[in-house]
Amino acid sequence: MKAKIIGTGSYLPKKRLTNHDLEKMVDTSDEWIVTRTGIKERRIAEDEFTSSMAVKAAKNAINDAGLTVDEIDFIIVSTLTPDYIFPSTACLVQNELGCKNAAGIDIQAACTGFLYGLSLANSLVKSGAHKNILLIASEKLSSIVDYEDRSTCVLFGDGASAVVVSALNKDGLSVESVCLGADGEQAELLILPGGGCREPASIKTVQEKKHFIQMAGNEVFKHAVRRMESASKECLNMLGLSEEDVSWLVPHQANKRIIDAIAKRFDLPPGRIFETVHKYGNTSASSVGIALDELMKEHAVKDDENILLTAFGSGFTWGASLLRYEGEVK
Repeated sequence: MKAKIIGTGSYLPKKRLTNHDLEKMVDTSDEWIVTRTGIKERRIAEDEFTSSMAVKAAKNAINDAGLTVDEIDFIIVSTLTPDYIFPSTACLVQNELGCKNAAGIDIQAACTGFLYGLSLANSLVKSGAHKNILLIASEKLSSIVDYEDRSTCVLFGDGASAVVVSALNKDGLSVESVCLGADGEQAELLILPGGGCREPASIKTVQEKKHFIQMAGNEVFKHAVRRMESASKECLNMLGLSEEDVSWLVPHQANKRIIDAIAKRFDLPPGRIFETVHKYGNTSASSVGIALDELMKEHAVKDDENILLTAFGSGFTWGASLLRYEGEVK
């Protein structure tokens, strides 16, 4: 049994936080940000939450798939900014959507979360356990960003993406391979120290800003490029494919420099590397899904075209997936 992505959707908040806005908040400049990251603006959720953005992206994906909410039988939400520690954001989404026939679970693999969720959805469909899985990645990173720290606040934005992974015989992206990895030895290089059972919320943790993202940027950069390259090439090797067989490369939208470094390692023309980082910044788990949705809406992807996804995140975690467009079998 094959698993296919038969619908995609995304949602971005309306509020734009531009580089010029950040110039008024922290010691930085538009030139400094663009030169180092390629980011020009990012979206910021105001009276919205991870769950509410997830619902909007999910509705778009379900409609794109031509399904009803009653046909969804499992919901996966990947996020590192859940509404609550518990209950799961997936249960909040299930209720809001009215997916009464669906089970729900949250997973957390930071920026690689969409690919970890895709691997799980792919396996559940192929096993026959579920038929139509709603995979959502949603993040409200503005809730954990220190807007006095110019090394991190310029990078992150809010947004959500969703796909329907299905056993149905419809036009869609067949999940051909997924490769995942992790290295917990590097955990402290990108971390939110406070709020868990090691350092529960207290006056001290708030004063020490332990509820904000902390990142060793240079070290993360080196690991990200190497790990995304290796995962991507592993995915291709599994299928006996070469770089020339890739129609589109959709990397995690963390930083223009990282994307450019990945691009140099692949024999692809620049026009085939899909980017949204300049518009939205790094939206963590949702970034690959947002880019995939925009790619599908903006370009006429043809039969047998291959789309390579790759991502890297805190943990460290990393992964890649090769998707192939296939029409409905008559």
